Amino acid sequence: MFSFIKKTGIYILGVVLLTAAFFSGVYVGYSNRPEIEKTTELFNKDIGKPPSVDFSPFWKAWNILNEKYASDNGFDEQNMVWGAISGLTSSFSDPYTVFFPPVEKKAFEEEVKGSFSGVGMEIGIRKNILTVIAPLKDSPAERAGIRAGDMILKVDGKETANMTIEQAVRLIRGEKGTEVILAVFRDGNEESKEFKITRDIINIPIIDTEIKDGNIFVIKLYNFSERSPQAMREALRKMALSGKGKLVLDLRSNPGGYLEAAVDIASWFLPMGEVVAREQFADGKEVLYRSKGYDGFQDIPMIILINQGSASASEILAGALKEHSKAKLVGEKTFGKGSVQELVPVTRDTALKITIARWLTPRGASISKEGLEPDYKIELTKDDFESGRDPQTEKAIELLR
Repeated sequence: MFSFIKKTGIYILGVVLLTAAFFSGVYVGYSNRPEIEKTTELFNKDIGKPPSVDFSPFWKAWNILNEKYASDNGFDEQNMVWGAISGLTSSFSDPYTVFFPPVEKKAFEEEVKGSFSGVGMEIGIRKNILTVIAPLKDSPAERAGIRAGDMILKVDGKETANMTIEQAVRLIRGEKGTEVILAVFRDGNEESKEFKITRDIINIPIIDTEIKDGNIFVIKLYNFSERSPQAMREALRKMALSGKGKLVLDLRSNPGGYLEAAVDIASWFLPMGEVVAREQFADGKEVLYRSKGYDGFQDIPMIILINQGSASASEILAGALKEHSKAKLVGEKTFGKGSVQELVPVTRDTALKITIARWLTPRGASISKEGLEPDYKIELTKDDFESGRDPQTEKAIELLR
C-alpha cells in the first residue's frame, strides 16, 4: 500500500513538475511574444499589413506607454489610436492629407455646408508655414489689408507652427461680429504685424468685367465655383457685344475651386479634344481632361494675370492656355496647389482627407512642385499697394496694344 502511495506520489509530483515547467515555458513565451500580440484585446489582427514592414517598435512603444506613463487623470487608449493615425498622416509632409477624429470630422462636415462667417480668405501651407493664398474680394480680411502671400504666425496668440489647415480654419472662423487677431509676417518687412479683424458673413463673389482703352476687355474671375462657367459665358457674351477684340483674364488671388469649372472655361479658348489637365494617381495612371471645344474665342489675343494667390483651378486654366500658346502670363509665380483630395471614412465617426492624385499641365509639368512662372514677371511693391497703382495690368495692356 505504501509502495503504491509512494509511486503514485512520485508520479503525481512528476506530473506537477512537468505541468509547472510547461506553464512556465508558456508564461515566458507569452511575456516575450511579439508586441502586436500583446494588444489583441484592442486591435484586430485580421487586418492585413505589409509583410516588409516591422511593426514591433510601434507595439513596443504602445505597451511601454501603457505600462509606465504617469498620468494625473489616466489616458484614453482610443485617443492613442487617433493620435497614431494622425502621426501616420503627418509623416507624408502633405498639409492636405489629414486625419479627422470624431470631433474634427463633424466640424469639417459642418464647414463645407452653405454659407459661413469668418474673415474671408483662402489659406494653405507653403514651406511649412501657414500662408494666405488669397483674401476674397470685399471681405473683412481684404478690408483689413491682408494680402496674398502673407504668413500667419499666430491666431489669437496661438502659434500656427505644426498646425493643420483645418485647425487654423476653425480658429479663424467664428460668429459674425466677433474679432480675431492675426500675427502676420510679410516679405519685405522686418517684423510681424498684428491685424485685428471683425468676422462677418462671407459672400463669395464670382466675376467682374471692365473695358479698357485699346479695344481691351478685362474679366476678373474670383473663383471656380459651380456658377463660374455660366458667369464666364455671360461675360464673354458681354465682351462680344462690346466689340472689343482683346482680353485680359485676371486670375490674381483666385484660390481655385472645381476642376470641371476650369475645363469648361478653357473650352472657350481651346479646340475640342485638346488636353486641359492631367490627373496623375499614385500608381502612375493618368486621366486626361479635354476641351469641349465651345469655339468662338480661340484666336483672341489674351493675357492672363497671375500672382501668389492664383492656385488650384486657376493654375490649371492658366497653365493650359499658356502651353497651348493661347495666352501669355503676366505677374508673379503662382501658389503651387496642384493636388486632389478625397474624404475616405475610417470608422463611422472618423475619416481621412487624403491626397489621391496630382494635377499636371498638358505637357506634364507638376503644378504642386513648380507652380507657374509668368512670361513677364512684374511684382507689386509696397508703394504700388499704397498708391493703388497696378503695373501688372498696365503691362498686360501694353502687350495687347
